[in-house]
Amino acid sequence: AGLVAGAVLALTPVAVLMFRFNNPDALLVLLLTAAAYTTVRAIENGSLRWLVGTGMLVGFAFLTKSLQAFLPLPAFALAYLVAAPVDLGRRVRDLLVAGVAMVAAGGWWVALVELWPSDSRPYIGGSQTNSALELILGYNGLGRITGDEVGSVGGGAQGGSWGATGWDRLLNASYGGQVAWLIPAALVLAVALLWISRRSPRTDRQRAATMLWLGWLLVTGLVISFAQGIIHEYYTVALAPAIGALVGMGVVALWSLRDQAWARVVLAATVAGSAFWASVLLSRSADWYPALRWAVLLLGTVAALGILVADQLPRRAALGLAGAGVVAMLLGPAAYSLQTASTPHTGSIPTAGPTVAGSRGGPGGGMGGPGAMADGPGMAPPGMTTGQGMPGGPLPQGGTAAQGMQGAPAGGMGGLLDAATPSDEVQALLLQDAERYTWVAAAVGSQTAAGYQLATGEPVMSLGGFNGSDPWPTLEVFQQYVADGEVHWFVGGGGFGPSMGGSSTTSEISAWVEETFTATTVDGVTLYDLTAPLDGSATGA
Repeated sequence: AGLVAGAVLALTPVAVLMFRFNNPDALLVLLLTAAAYTTVRAIENGSLRWLVGTGMLVGFAFLTKSLQAFLPLPAFALAYLVAAPVDLGRRVRDLLVAGVAMVAAGGWWVALVELWPSDSRPYIGGSQTNSALELILGYNGLGRITGDEVGSVGGGAQGGSWGATGWDRLLNASYGGQVAWLIPAALVLAVALLWISRRSPRTDRQRAATMLWLGWLLVTGLVISFAQGIIHEYYTVALAPAIGALVGMGVVALWSLRDQAWARVVLAATVAGSAFWASVLLSRSADWYPALRWAVLLLGTVAALGILVADQLPRRAALGLAGAGVVAMLLGPAAYSLQTASTPHTGSIPTAGPTVAGSRGGPGGGMGGPGAMADGPGMAPPGMTTGQGMPGGPLPQGGTAAQGMQGAPAGGMGGLLDAATPSDEVQALLLQDAERYTWVAAAVGSQTAAGYQLATGEPVMSLGGFNGSDPWPTLEVFQQYVADGEVHWFVGGGGFGPSMGGSSTTSEISAWVEETFTATTVDGVTLYDLTAPLDGSATGA
């Protein structure tokens, strides 16, 4: 069961993507999987020590990705409360102690930030009030579910830029090929496992494990399916361990009962159904190895028919058919995973697998990544090699994601979800007298600033945080930086600012720069020389 579960996890396309990508989701999944392990160990003999380990690991996972770490928590607690071989009072006490451990492991940083004087620590990006609690509960927390995310870039009650919500979201063109290959199988097998253990004692470990992994899958899956705020396809990597565990336990349990007709029927139906569903997912990439889906269908059908009569076959033949069934279930996701591992991925919203008709992403990147930002008219403004549009759509021809945003001078490069590479001419301009300045440039939004900083190797100030909608630095603070001669250039465009309900600070800065300083356009990028006011007076130290 463990080997099958590990194979399913290892061959889930979104897991292959995220476990080799620069993103915190991989650490989140590792910590939560370890927490599931410690919970199972705690259930074995009612061990408080192992359960405290669960609390600590979930606390560390909270520090990795905030409230998403708590999605499997109800399943962990329910499994222990139901199945631990100690009396009810002891089980409740143990859960409370583990809860204290979780709060201690994950809450110390929040307490430290909130208690520390705000004028002597970094601004809390993503919040409008310089508060870690606001960020955790709002923009990075409940706002992802409700769509009420001040300063964000979409979502909302109607699904917005992040796609339609609903029970079938995980099965649609954008999400299906990432993770959904064996979700139907995992659910069917979970029901079978619960049926097998229906007369078992309260402390039955297989039923407890089924409750744990099924609860993880259902809660996390439903939250992702109905979340109305910012949601990305790669978030589904958090489902992979639960899918793998349920499939591993389920196929082994049913195979061990193959002398019973119902078990053979359920297992054969699971194999055949998984093969059919894989062929549907593969058909969404119609031009990508079209013969593969027919091979999966054929292998799955043969294996399913063989499993139906496995009790009548010699042991080797039966094992061969069982192996063929596993291969049929894993061939589709394995092919997607190989394609994913062989494709470079960039940007903030990567997606696994080949191009899928009707999806938001493409090979190498998600919305606006290399898969969506193909070279061509209207896809990237002059002076940059790659860029990023608004979620769900390309850039306007010759423009940037920031152009037209309230108060943002047009002519920048890059955007919200990907950093672009400035041309050699732009880099040369920024590097002139770079040693004289603390920052060679300032730009609205972290990604826009990142492109210039990575290209030049020199510090570039990010205004307004990730989206350009944070109220820091204020206009007065930025004006003081300019007066002190610490910033040379201001990059026009970038970020989204108050257009998404955030602070108007970056708009105020942009308007002041546009009204006060001389503009220079190089390869379509508008730069403002903060040492050359329009009135001809000198600024800077």
